[in-house]
Amino acid sequence: MTRASDGLPRPRATWPREAAVTATAFVLCLLGGVVQVDDTLAPPSAAAYAVAVVSCAVLPVRHRAPLAALAATTAVGALVPALGLLLSPLIVAPAVIAAYSYALAARTERRAAGAVLLASVVLAASTPLSGGFSWRDATRTGVMAAFPLMAGVFGHSVRNRRAYLAAVEERARRAEESRDHEARRRVAEERVRIARELHDLVAHQITLANAQATVAAHLFDTRPEQTRKSLGELVETTGHALDELRATVGLLRQSGDAAAPAEPAPGLARLPTLLESFRRAGLEVSVEQEGTARPLPPGVDLTAYRIVQEALTNVTKHAGTGSARVRLAWHRDRVTLTVADDGGDARTGPGAEPGAAVTADRPPGYGLIGMRERATAVGGQLTAGGRPEGGFLVSARLPLPPARDTARGTDGATTTEEEPMADGRTGDGEAGDAP
Repeated sequence: MTRASDGLPRPRATWPREAAVTATAFVLCLLGGVVQVDDTLAPPSAAAYAVAVVSCAVLPVRHRAPLAALAATTAVGALVPALGLLLSPLIVAPAVIAAYSYALAARTERRAAGAVLLASVVLAASTPLSGGFSWRDATRTGVMAAFPLMAGVFGHSVRNRRAYLAAVEERARRAEESRDHEARRRVAEERVRIARELHDLVAHQITLANAQATVAAHLFDTRPEQTRKSLGELVETTGHALDELRATVGLLRQSGDAAAPAEPAPGLARLPTLLESFRRAGLEVSVEQEGTARPLPPGVDLTAYRIVQEALTNVTKHAGTGSARVRLAWHRDRVTLTVADDGGDARTGPGAEPGAAVTADRPPGYGLIGMRERATAVGGQLTAGGRPEGGFLVSARLPLPPARDTARGTDGATTTEEEPMADGRTGDGEAGDAP
């Protein structure tokens, strides 16, 4: 396919095709020269050959200069009566072909209609202007003038058909590009999701393993029984890490259905198990719950679990303290969860993003970025930063579906569940200072 002057695709012109069209037009011109003015038949005259040669000579350039080809063939056809030949649709076949080509290549419908109509008028008026006009000549002239118009209409319909096919092809191409773009976008989103899951999983388990190994190394000479217990917990922690890592990476395999049903995604129902793992690593975590707990959508439930997990992991890695507080505040349309500690706030530094992990021997991490992305993905928001009284605070607000019924008391008070800290205090107060 090639592009015409109007930008529409047309079949690629080849020499055999052009030669066949030109030869056919030449034969038709000669056949038109056989019929004489008195309706007798005679061999083509020299004038008929001249008309056929001149008018057919411009046909090969009709694709590059369609208007010039139409003008030239029309002018030659208008000279036919003056040369003593009978003006008929056969002898003006090159002009008919040129009219079709111009209607096919014209930039606008108005220009195409005007040029073809003008060519028909010129051809139709050539017989009366040459003299000796009769009613029989009028009938022949009317029939002959209709042929360029019919060729123009046919060319216009072919042009519209090609434009329609070109539009369909363009839509198909854009749809294919859109599908490819959507596929690439989904692949990128899936990679980010898997990277976030792996980060939360590995950071949590490796941090616990590191803490347990540190305790074991510290007590190796003085308290061998405690060391043996820490090593046992280390083995259990790494075993859980391998199991979860295997399950997460297994999602990337495309080997059909899994051999066993996949384990459900973690949520706040597994929060006690998560806190117990941190307590075994030496971090005492107290929990405060305000309001009436409600079932969470799966995405929000997983997000809440991962935010608490990552926040406590950061406390273990960076805070330099042995205690942390987790608070869950249930409201009508949202749940607010906060994780606070009393550490030295080593995670913030000059020029760093509030809450970014900046230490002397570790580069900035992606924990806070992942938590913020998780909260935003479910329509919530997350803030993190140092507390005025010292330590660090992570606060997340996650949306909740409308409650069908509320289980509050008659006096409007909310229920509170607390677990004691290592120093005997409760989690009341500072953990609720969410921004």
